[in-house]
Amino acid sequence: MIDIPTEVQASAKVKATAKEVETPVAADAAPAPREPKIDNLGRSYATGKRKDAVARVWIKRGTGKIVVNKKEIEGFFARPVLRMIINQPFAATETEKNFDVMCTVKGGGLSGQAGAVRHGISKALDLFNPDLHKILRKGGFLTRDSRVVERKKYGKAKARRSFQFSKR
Repeated sequence: MIDIPTEVQASAKVKATAKEVETPVAADAAPAPREPKIDNLGRSYATGKRKDAVARVWIKRGTGKIVVNKKEIEGFFARPVLRMIINQPFAATETEKNFDVMCTVKGGGLSGQAGAVRHGISKALDLFNPDLHKILRKGGFLTRDSRVVERKKYGKAKARRSFQFSKR
């Protein structure tokens, strides 16, 4: 006796179950628009990082007041360049004076802290209004700057600096 019909039936069952598992995906389907992530106080929260600095940032609708570690921005970042770095996401998205920012920042130096705050503001803006994502991404504000200080190696004065060499 030949069991050909049972093998054909088995392969037909396998094909039928494979078709059931496949989910139809439309090629022209656009991704659904993202929803804003806003808490019950009307704020968006994000963390920003740069070098060794970590900033926790909350933004909400307001008049453009920026508070860093319970100090006004002018008191915490005295150099105008650092304040300009922090305001870059607002300038790029044309939302100056529309949001109040409250953040805490730890670690690193002033330049790293300013970069961390900028990164955090950009991510929080993206969560608050997903329509700004393309502008922030194009400006490079959502990308974390991964450059950090290179470690010191043994047999060297610093990471790459060698001790002075004397032939005689």
